[in-house]
Amino acid sequence: MSNLLTRRLALLADEKHRAVLQGGLRGIERETLRVQPDGHLAHTPHPAGWGSALTHPEITTDYAESLAEFITPAESDIAATLQKLDGIHRYAYSKLGDELLWSQSMPCELPPEADIAIAWYGNSNLGMLKHVYRRGLALRYGKAMQCIAGIHYNYSLDERLWRVLAENETAAGRTLTAKSYQSEAYLATIRNFRRHSWLLMYLFGASPALNAGFLRGKPHRLETLSADTLYLPHATSLRMSDLGYQNDAQSGLRPHENSLDSYVATLTRAVNQPYEPYQKIGTKDANGEWQQLSTNVIQIENEYYSTIRPKRVIRTGERPIQALCNRGVQYIEVRCLDVDPFEPVGVSLATGRFLDAFLLFCALEESPAIGGEEGEILARNFARTVKEGRKPGLTLTRDGQEIGLQAWGEELVERIRPVAALLDELRGDTQHADALARQLPKLADPDNTPSAAVLRALEQHGNSFAAFGLAQSEQHAAYFRAHPPTADEETYFGRLAAQSVAEQEEIERAPRGSFDDYVKAYRASNLCANQA
Repeated sequence: MSNLLTRRLALLADEKHRAVLQGGLRGIERETLRVQPDGHLAHTPHPAGWGSALTHPEITTDYAESLAEFITPAESDIAATLQKLDGIHRYAYSKLGDELLWSQSMPCELPPEADIAIAWYGNSNLGMLKHVYRRGLALRYGKAMQCIAGIHYNYSLDERLWRVLAENETAAGRTLTAKSYQSEAYLATIRNFRRHSWLLMYLFGASPALNAGFLRGKPHRLETLSADTLYLPHATSLRMSDLGYQNDAQSGLRPHENSLDSYVATLTRAVNQPYEPYQKIGTKDANGEWQQLSTNVIQIENEYYSTIRPKRVIRTGERPIQALCNRGVQYIEVRCLDVDPFEPVGVSLATGRFLDAFLLFCALEESPAIGGEEGEILARNFARTVKEGRKPGLTLTRDGQEIGLQAWGEELVERIRPVAALLDELRGDTQHADALARQLPKLADPDNTPSAAVLRALEQHGNSFAAFGLAQSEQHAAYFRAHPPTADEETYFGRLAAQSVAEQEEIERAPRGSFDDYVKAYRASNLCANQA
């Protein structure tokens, strides 16, 4: 444990500062495909009983019309967050008819690209902007890629915690404003996350196999498990491998997370830098229909695919870059978690408790700047883990030397342990320590990992990814249908659905100019004053 981590833990353990550790918020975004009872992609529109995908705060769509996204309100305790997520699922199932929510990160058997409907948000300029952005994603990455689902974990610490640290680390406290100190502290958290996130993929990766049709005939190095299933024998998360949401345009995009200014500058360049293959496609097709928002490296900031992002809640008409520039980093979004196919809501409480200890460790531990060479090593460690994490004798690179993945993982868990102990002391129980203890058998034996459990379960279903995915989806559906929403939940979600529909109707009734002018104004708004 570093001196800095020791000092910070002692500071936060002080009676007068303990309250700041009990603040902070947790939120989850869970993506899941709607499928037919036979496990094939649903072709129905967003269920009317769910409300408007454009304006509903908790139930929306991601890329495809059938890719639902459930968003919890922010809560101070991950247990409350998961309770809210469970409620969203139970309400969603009450309006879903005979359809199912797919239990896996990797998609079900998909139809031809032309038959995958892009999410629709109505006829307003705002709705069309969201739709055209997704048309652009289809051109750039293919529709199959946009049917991958994940768990996004939104995490913040109490803003008072950063002030306590700043006041006690006088050099930093004197040179930065409170807003700047907080932003740079979150960027330091992200750097440590990059150093250690391979551990999350080993412990929680759950996508070692996929439907053979997913790759659409593209060349690959996967092995055949059965007629309809491809896999890698030691993979933990093919979703997070180079088979996932990546392309040549983004391959050179490496936002610098050594400071907020450099991060914002890199993304600002990306949304304004033309990319020749996209220029050849153009923003409109031969009929004058919009097919992408721009011909630049990325259309908007959210197209940058990353395992973690610095975030700030945006205001109406504001873009993410502007929000970060104007008001700094408010929270971080962890984006690399696979959907856990053995959990009805896709993620367990133990995983959440572990993440809270892991992320607090990343926030409090020393975090020097990451240079180009180290950045490449960290990316390689992550790539090795997602494709070969359970391989006997697998090593990763640390400080210029090779170290066994399992040995390093055990060391990391020990370094996180005092952080978990402090969190448990505040709660008066041992839930965080217990969550750490649950990971040790996985490090002792790769057969105890979720990815290994998935492969064993596949074997019980004829090594068919489709059969296993459908069986799990049916099992989860039975759970939610046996636990319908309470009267209060029915009232709450019914009101949200009705309000969202009314809000969309109001947006669509409002006078609006041409969509061309709307896109032009939106694109012009992406520069921060200090990045122009």
